[in-house]
Amino acid sequence: MDKKIEMNLPYERAVKNVSSEELLKVGKSVLNDEAKALISCADLLGQEIVDAARVVAECKGRVVVSGVGKSGHVGRKISATFASLGVPSFFLHATEAAHGDLGMVCRDDVGFFISKSGETKELVNIISCFKRLGVPIIAVAESKDSTLAKNSDIFLNCHVEREAGLLALAPTSSTVLQMSLGDAVASMSTLLLGLKKEDFALFHPGGFLGKQLLLKVEDLMGSGDKLPLTNHKRLVRDALFDITSKGYGATAVVDDKGLLIGVFTDGDLRRLIEKRGVQSLDLPVTEAMTKNPRVISPNTLAMEAVRIVEQWEVSAIIIVEDGRPVGMVHIHEILKAGVA
Repeated sequence: MDKKIEMNLPYERAVKNVSSEELLKVGKSVLNDEAKALISCADLLGQEIVDAARVVAECKGRVVVSGVGKSGHVGRKISATFASLGVPSFFLHATEAAHGDLGMVCRDDVGFFISKSGETKELVNIISCFKRLGVPIIAVAESKDSTLAKNSDIFLNCHVEREAGLLALAPTSSTVLQMSLGDAVASMSTLLLGLKKEDFALFHPGGFLGKQLLLKVEDLMGSGDKLPLTNHKRLVRDALFDITSKGYGATAVVDDKGLLIGVFTDGDLRRLIEKRGVQSLDLPVTEAMTKNPRVISPNTLAMEAVRIVEQWEVSAIIIVEDGRPVGMVHIHEILKAGVA
């Protein structure tokens, strides 16, 4: 029989009876205190964060982010942010670094050290290695007089008057500042590097962001034999066959040179029959089509195509290149691809 595991905690575990109003008050105060810390930090920032961004952008190696404890957790996120924005980076645990992992650091790298006190022993112990390699160090700490700050090339101050929360003990406002400073340096670096949305998407090909920023209508459109086309000399009944056989609920009408001159939809057909009867099937398609239809180009982002079809209140749209229809895409195909 399994033994029951009892937790020996130094405090009473029982949940106390606290009103919703009091809980909400505490929650809001934490957010407000952290917001005030961010604003205060932003007001004090100057040339140092500009220098940090330039060093990161000009780095020929990797941004080596290091920290211990809560600062280490923040460091992992900052390193991931750098990498997602096209700045090569990895997280180096300061303790492991002192036991062999310093071998991963190269002369072309940049150090990004995070410590609330600036006196974290594990970080201080590896400063000399970075110095010997000539690797510049960007330090994030709360005191300019700390060992880490004094031995860094660039110091970013994350001082807070008080941690948020009732006890004001656990790292809260300070870790928010650390992460925000990392985000700021990363964002400033992208400006210097000229990163575009398309570049960002390359680092996120498998997720929703990648689909939004990379997927174009040419990747989804029906083309070749799948594209419904009707010559302008044909009848409505011929266009009806093109509509039903390809499944788009519409057909592009082209002239003898293959240039688009109109579109004929199942909606046009219903309205035509209601108005003129079934004999309208023998009319030339040019008398029933919509002239000068709205079209998009093959390199239109699928995300933008969703907005367009909703705005135009259509279910399918023709893709045109040099005046010739090259494909057709249905809103269902776009949504199935997970764009929206």
